[in-house]
Amino acid sequence: MEYVSTRGGTRAVDFEGALFSGYAPDGGLFMPQRIPSLDRDTLRRWSSLSYPELVKELCSLFVPAKLVPRNALSELIDKAFSRFRHKNVVHLSRLKDGLNILELWHGVTYAFKDLSLSCTGQFLQYFLEKKQKHVNILVGTSGDTGSSAIESVRGQKNVDIFVLLPKGLCTQIQELQMTTVLEDNVHVFAAHGNSDEIDEPIKELFADVDFAGKYHLMSLNSVNWSRIMVQIAHHFYAYFQCAPSLDTTPLPMVEIVVPTGGGGNITAGCIAQKMGLPIRLVTVVNSNDIIHRTVQHGDFSLAGSVKATLASAMDIQEPYNVERILWLLSGSDSQLIKTLMEQFNISKRLKLPEDLHRKLSETLGSCSASDQDIVGAMRRCWEENQYLLCPHSAVAAHYHYSQTHSIPRCCLAPASAAKFQDALLRAGLVPQIPPEITALTAMETRSTPLEQGQDWAQVLRGRIEAVAQQWEARVGQSAPQGRGGSLGS
Repeated sequence: MEYVSTRGGTRAVDFEGALFSGYAPDGGLFMPQRIPSLDRDTLRRWSSLSYPELVKELCSLFVPAKLVPRNALSELIDKAFSRFRHKNVVHLSRLKDGLNILELWHGVTYAFKDLSLSCTGQFLQYFLEKKQKHVNILVGTSGDTGSSAIESVRGQKNVDIFVLLPKGLCTQIQELQMTTVLEDNVHVFAAHGNSDEIDEPIKELFADVDFAGKYHLMSLNSVNWSRIMVQIAHHFYAYFQCAPSLDTTPLPMVEIVVPTGGGGNITAGCIAQKMGLPIRLVTVVNSNDIIHRTVQHGDFSLAGSVKATLASAMDIQEPYNVERILWLLSGSDSQLIKTLMEQFNISKRLKLPEDLHRKLSETLGSCSASDQDIVGAMRRCWEENQYLLCPHSAVAAHYHYSQTHSIPRCCLAPASAAKFQDALLRAGLVPQIPPEITALTAMETRSTPLEQGQDWAQVLRGRIEAVAQQWEARVGQSAPQGRGGSLGS
């Protein structure tokens, strides 16, 4: 199994090479050269598996045994999920009116990203310890990615992590889950800008190939293939939990509703679909509706500005994983994707070719929800079920409540309501706060401010260079040379 760039301008890499890369050197995103196809018998056999077992089966299709032996892969995944609060790791709540909520938030930070990032952290450590290497991880976060990424590598001697958060645009709990981590390998920057603005210095550093190579930069955003790979399991598990029977021909359809920010989870769903899973996918967004407009009208263009909403982790204007979806639907036409994405990068406006838009609208349904819609769904779910939804999950529930119930439907729930007290209060609901979250407010915090007018990329460069010098001093040897992705070569 090799991985190629969506833009076709760089050589293929193996799983280790894709793991240790951010964007591909040509600016594209790594994808498997071939998507495995599963037959009916395999789907039936997998239908009785637990969530961790599904993750193991799926990862084994994308990670060759010569790179990570099967027993080692199994141990890494077991270790990744060992800190989850729920015995099943994820849990399906079956509520009134056919509302099925797949709770993906039983990890340390109460967010779905704990699932993929805990695995990615284990994969990283496996290769780094074997090779005695060090990497610097750069992460931009609109809410939950930063804390999940920090938890996946905190205290690891072979990794330093640099997280940029949009000051005041995350919830207080989200921010505290990052700034209260005081391990020496964790570096948090509080930027006075929005989610798209904090992505710019990160892109700039990855685009400087010499710098990225010298300091072994990598990303844990859903730019990183390993996160997409693990998230494919969400869709298989949701399907097997909600499908009425696998004894019919053809297999029954299940609709999976995916709250969407950067687009990693919906990309994973498209891959699951291509593997043969009989699912209908719906991408749901808040008022930052670029994906909705793309699906409905082929209009992949920025709006005037990012709108601050109750579903803050989805306040994103440039959902970078759309590039992966378009690559899949174009039949891996990397030249077309390169042309389209270069056009978008210049003008921030793109009208999809008619054929590509048709394929996209056949693959995905879409819906956008206002803050009023979100509050309404949160209230209705509580009144009917005494069940609290986070505002992102409520975007999916809003879609469910607006539809008829022709086929089984599963809404992915990306975060616990406990992290979004302000949204709950706005809906007239009473937050239920776990003691671990309450304790955050009394803990010491640490972060570096990034002000408007500062050269954020230059500040990051300086900190990364200083950290690299400290690491060299600790190990008593020169930093490894080579490209950022060469750890996987």
